[in-house]
Amino acid sequence: MCGITGFLEPPETHSLDDQLSQVRRMMAALVHRGPDDAGAWCDPEAGLALGFRRLAILDLSPTGHQPMISSDGRYVIIFNGEVYNHASIRAELAGLGHAFRGSSDTEVLLAAVSQWGVEPAVRRFNGMFAIALWDRHEKRLFLIRDRIGIKPLYYGWMGKTLLFGSELKALRSHPAFDAAIDRDVLALYLRFNYVPAPYTIYRGIFKLLPGCILSMKHDPPLDEQSPIPYWSAQAVVDRAASERFQGTDREAIGALDSLLRRSVALRMIADVPVGAFLSGGVDSSLIVALMQIQGSRKVKTFTIGFRESDFDEAGYARSVARHLGTEHTELYLTPQETRSVIPLLPTLFDEPFADSSQIPTYLVSKLAHQHVTVSLSGDGGDELFGGYQHYFWTPSVWKRIAWVPTNLRHLGAGLIQAISPSLWATGIGFAGRIFSNLRTTYPGDKVNRLVELLEANRPESIYLNIVSRWKSPANLLLAASELATTLVRPDRWPEASSLAEKIMLLDLLTYLPDDILTKVDRASMGVSLEVRAPFLDDHEVMEFALGLPLNMKIRGKVGKWVLRQVLYQYVPKALIDRPKMGFGVPIDWWLRGPLRDWAEALIDEKRLVQGGFFRPGPIRQSWAEHLEGSHDRQYQLWGILMFQSWLEANG
Repeated sequence: MCGITGFLEPPETHSLDDQLSQVRRMMAALVHRGPDDAGAWCDPEAGLALGFRRLAILDLSPTGHQPMISSDGRYVIIFNGEVYNHASIRAELAGLGHAFRGSSDTEVLLAAVSQWGVEPAVRRFNGMFAIALWDRHEKRLFLIRDRIGIKPLYYGWMGKTLLFGSELKALRSHPAFDAAIDRDVLALYLRFNYVPAPYTIYRGIFKLLPGCILSMKHDPPLDEQSPIPYWSAQAVVDRAASERFQGTDREAIGALDSLLRRSVALRMIADVPVGAFLSGGVDSSLIVALMQIQGSRKVKTFTIGFRESDFDEAGYARSVARHLGTEHTELYLTPQETRSVIPLLPTLFDEPFADSSQIPTYLVSKLAHQHVTVSLSGDGGDELFGGYQHYFWTPSVWKRIAWVPTNLRHLGAGLIQAISPSLWATGIGFAGRIFSNLRTTYPGDKVNRLVELLEANRPESIYLNIVSRWKSPANLLLAASELATTLVRPDRWPEASSLAEKIMLLDLLTYLPDDILTKVDRASMGVSLEVRAPFLDDHEVMEFALGLPLNMKIRGKVGKWVLRQVLYQYVPKALIDRPKMGFGVPIDWWLRGPLRDWAEALIDEKRLVQGGFFRPGPIRQSWAEHLEGSHDRQYQLWGILMFQSWLEANG
């Protein structure tokens, strides 16, 4: 795992020494991603500079050094990630006459591009990657991102200079960078608590969409092309509609077991120590089980625990580790240790990011890094195999309310809103019995969610409400409107055979890369740990999962059905079957207790006014409601607080 960065400017704008000096400053911002080695390569006549920081995983010798030039001299590459099938591609290329100096996958990538061309070569790569590739003959730069967006890649034109890199902090190190905040993007962030691709918090800077290739030249006029997809989850789903898996349950279980065994085995290959995160849930337990049965020594597994029982999974992980015979390490964290991470978050994430599980993810990565350089994770199991509650709940609720005419539902919503929350507090049990998902200790929240359900004109509105933190984020902002992203515009939603599958696909395309994978990448690379995700960075596993019929994923009230059947071959059912827990921290009561003064200072009315972004009224009202306990506003408030913290650190 590594960090890449660079720029493309008008030819001969700067001397070689100037270019090298500037790209090295950009590289220095990424030293945490690659503490083992560094390299820079410039072409002043073309206006190109490439910079690289290396975390050595494969081929620890100098033959793995980057930037790397192809044997024919045409291509120069910097590459962050891993291509796990490089050995088989190497063998094929060797048969075609290619010779190799070392054993790195980078050298294989270059030979593959030289042999087959950029897009045909990329289609062969099985793995996670962010690539910058310079074609010296065509004077063209290619930016390439893996299929599902495991590895980050940012880019954007600042005047006549194209900047790109693994993290925004590298781009900010260039003098051409303009740190103008995009207020319309800020509205999107407030809705989701992350900035959805292709946007970033900065105007003119973008995330390269997963599964895409962007090519550019600096010939006048500036050659600003749009990203071209080489892989699409929607295309896979479309094919699956007519080519569904037709086998029996037993055949599906066997096929998935075989695919995952191979995927896990490939991801255990490294020239450094390898371990795994273990929560004791279905996904991580299956990954660890497949590692243990295929390895020659005990797998090193890592879990962090919390004293608060509602957030602690360490006991479950311990039981699974004991059964599988792993070398298990767990660390119970104090509230003080957990909260000490908060000041690190603005720098770690580079732009506002407010998934509070970022805190334990960083801490478990820090724990693992004390013992290994690579850790496998179970990320992607929920989105691919139907693990989240809203895959069940949304279709079920819509079925129960859709028969009521829309005007009557809207009338009911209006009547409910006319009754004060205090009166609802005594009669809320009725709604809880009808909609079990409404059960909570906050009566006002129950009322609000019931109103949202009744006002929904289509099932997509229910899902949008579930994933939205602030329902009307533009109302919080001065001089801003919300951009029309996929999630905000249901008419742009992908197609699928059922509502549950549509929601799963939406999560795979949006929440997974922009929240979950962003969180894991920044948290792990912040401590120089590589995380590999066998469910996601093997596209054959993803494509198999997307082609399974829904009843092999969700059966009755059980999610991840086929995945569970594979796991039960290795781990007793009694150790696994339990209600799903989130990987989080008690932000709810922290904001009323130990974080209250910190939060109050950040969202002080005068400070909000001086910042020039927010209307203080709605924020202060939500803060008051949270403090008095009438509503749980932790998610909305955490988003505001993370923006304010980020602004303080980066403004």
